[in-house]
Amino acid sequence: MHDLLKTIEGFGSPRIALLGDFILDRYVYGDVERINPEAPVPVLRTVRCETTAGGTGNVAAAAAALGGQPCCIGVIGKDAEGDELLSLLGDAGADTSGLIRIPDRPTPVKTRYVGLAQHRSAQQMLRVDEESVDPLGGEAQELLRGALRKQLAAARIVTLEDYNKGTFTDELTPQIIAEATEAGKLVIVDPAVISDYRRYRGATVIKPNRYEASLVTGVEIIDDATLDQAARGLVEITEAQVAVITLDREGAYLYVRGEGGKRIPHHRPLSVYEVSGAGDETLGLLSVALAEGCDYTQAVQLANVAGGLEVERFGFIPIRRDEIADEIRRMIGLRGWKVMDRARLAEELKRRRQCGETIVFTNGCFDLLHMGHIRYLQQAREFGGALVVAINSDHSARRLKGPDRPVIGQDERAAMLAALECVDYVTIFEEDTAGELIELLKPDLQVKGGTTPVVVEREIVEAYGGKVVTLEKIEGPSTTAIINRILEANQEQQSSQ
Repeated sequence: MHDLLKTIEGFGSPRIALLGDFILDRYVYGDVERINPEAPVPVLRTVRCETTAGGTGNVAAAAAALGGQPCCIGVIGKDAEGDELLSLLGDAGADTSGLIRIPDRPTPVKTRYVGLAQHRSAQQMLRVDEESVDPLGGEAQELLRGALRKQLAAARIVTLEDYNKGTFTDELTPQIIAEATEAGKLVIVDPAVISDYRRYRGATVIKPNRYEASLVTGVEIIDDATLDQAARGLVEITEAQVAVITLDREGAYLYVRGEGGKRIPHHRPLSVYEVSGAGDETLGLLSVALAEGCDYTQAVQLANVAGGLEVERFGFIPIRRDEIADEIRRMIGLRGWKVMDRARLAEELKRRRQCGETIVFTNGCFDLLHMGHIRYLQQAREFGGALVVAINSDHSARRLKGPDRPVIGQDERAAMLAALECVDYVTIFEEDTAGELIELLKPDLQVKGGTTPVVVEREIVEAYGGKVVTLEKIEGPSTTAIINRILEANQEQQSSQ
């Protein structure tokens, strides 16, 4: 794992020629509070709407978030949806110069209706697709081949993602793969859910999931033996060098022609929130890793980390390189990955909030962590889906409590808090109060202990619609009482000598 950390931190910005079906994803979020009296279906009261680049656009966003330079090659419509998709891809950091616009073919749009049960847990209720899946005509196919040729010299790898929307025809796909391999490029293919993979002949890497691998090979995958059988079938059908079969929470199976196969598991149990998007994230990571010269084992190990983080989120949210590095640090027990600066924390909370989670915030010095602190933090965590603990810096604590405090330095205090299961994030602030930090993070709830007479940030919290909750006083020793007890014991010891 230490080697993986060094590898991900050393990634550059490889250029990736990315061909596929680019889709506009719409999300309509709302609260579900009752059942429709006209039919036994939920009534969704719309709260907000969002649009993102979907389909192969997810892969582009994933590769860009990892530091890659994806060049998108595909077909979209000459319509408003196409305009929006181009803008979203550009904002994600992708080169859209290879996207061809056709007036008589609409931009594919997928609209998902998402209910927030009890205002907390996001649940997809319905998806509506607007698209054409007719195979591309001869003129469009030639335009795609021309777009690829323009990118081949600069690209380190060619990635194909097939959603079976008509882009990858049986005639065009082998031609694209042949041109790329003749140019000396690795070609990685994420196949469509189809029963015949002969269109992908000549690819370097074929990357189906378990179901897709079973469908095309006719092998029911139940153990390592059947995994190996299916992987061998895949490389035989496609003449590929490598097969990567993704296995959801079980990781992946890697088969290399001439070397054999092996399972590559996830390094920790996953809390699967939603599987959609995990394959796109995995493909983006594999593309960047292989373009950077990783061997196949390293690339799949890193892809497992990225895919594992993705399934714990609602919808598709690209995983950044530093998030993967932090996850690896957590796996090998290095420095507190939960400890973040405020800018990074704001981005992380934005992601959690998009998942419908309630953000809980508390602050204090937390000097000499004791049982009273732990009980208080455990109670605070029960109010929502994520608990942020903001601690006064050493300078701030001295201004508030005197020159002899804090007893424990800010980095050590942050690390101890981060080690608690009930704490999700820790950040350090230099100001005398947490007001400026709260204005930035805008937590749903600020929780304070029962010994706090006045909550100085209350006006700020309530101004943006948040709430302040004061817990009952928890009986037990305070930090000051513990320090005084230690000082008294020391004085008694000195007196007796």
